[in-house]
Amino acid sequence: MLDKEENKRYSRQTILPEIGLSGQLKLKSAKVLVVGAGGLGCPILQYLAAAGVGELGIIDDDEVDLTNLHRQILYSAEDIGKSKAEVAKSKLLCLNPHVKINVFVERLTADNAMRIFGDHQLIIDGSDNFETRYLVNDTCVEMNKTLVFGSIFKFEGYVSVFNYLGGPNYRDLFSEPPAAGSVPNCAEIGVIGVLPGIVGLYMANEAIKIICELGETLSGTLMTINALQNTTHYFKIPRRKDPVEVPVELQFPAIPEINRQTLDNWMSDDEMDLMIIDVRETYEYEENSIGGRNIPLHELKEQVHTFPSDKKIVFVCQTGQRSRMAVQLVSAHYSGTVYSLKNGLG
Repeated sequence: MLDKEENKRYSRQTILPEIGLSGQLKLKSAKVLVVGAGGLGCPILQYLAAAGVGELGIIDDDEVDLTNLHRQILYSAEDIGKSKAEVAKSKLLCLNPHVKINVFVERLTADNAMRIFGDHQLIIDGSDNFETRYLVNDTCVEMNKTLVFGSIFKFEGYVSVFNYLGGPNYRDLFSEPPAAGSVPNCAEIGVIGVLPGIVGLYMANEAIKIICELGETLSGTLMTINALQNTTHYFKIPRRKDPVEVPVELQFPAIPEINRQTLDNWMSDDEMDLMIIDVRETYEYEENSIGGRNIPLHELKEQVHTFPSDKKIVFVCQTGQRSRMAVQLVSAHYSGTVYSLKNGLG
């Protein structure tokens, strides 16, 4: 049941006949996992916490960066360098202390996905890369969990609901991921700051409707939003007659990584043919680096032809995310040995 404070807190919501007390109790008993506490994750988490979702899980291994602040408005300048998941938990509890929040400061992988998804009844994907999107989808299919999906690109946003009541899943829409590096991310192509707020709120709305069992969801439908042209379109997603069934553990080849100690050992070995490439932006590299060549991620593909094939190349960045993307991107165009620095420069 709701206590006196909760009844008052949610009164403007429970007065809606479509929600009422029964709907609010469904929200209170719900367990929702949000993958990513970035541009999409921030508004999703804020509005689900405010709505009274009883238990929220947050998985994100990234730290707050200055470049996040124009769109990830859950964070402030004083949070730069701190764990997104931990900061999000602290601020969400200030918003609503009645919500239980569990954080997973780790990267989602095939090894931990089922453990983390656990008893969460609803999964919301706010990730920003195809590797994670397919992993989230395939894990949801394997565990029979509903998935609320969203993505953003420049001025465009996409929202849908997958694996809901026998409806289609993400692979019915896109059966296979695109080639590494063929679709740029926000760091490469940019995004208007309000867009993740718009899309994230649609995703939170879908989650509330699913939990409360009300209205019409976007299951089987892809909604597209163009914030520049003020247009919204809907596309039906048919179920594939030959569904793609890919075991979670077989989706993506392992990305070769080394830890900081190994890199330090290699750097101190005069006989090691080593090349370090820092894929952060130039201003990041100038503020703090361990040397090597600076090639921002969005310029990397154009420079592959200049890489010597007789050296070990280690890509580095702040957290290890962009360096992993660099390995994926380069592997399709380069025959030499490449590694990503695990967990980044920190």
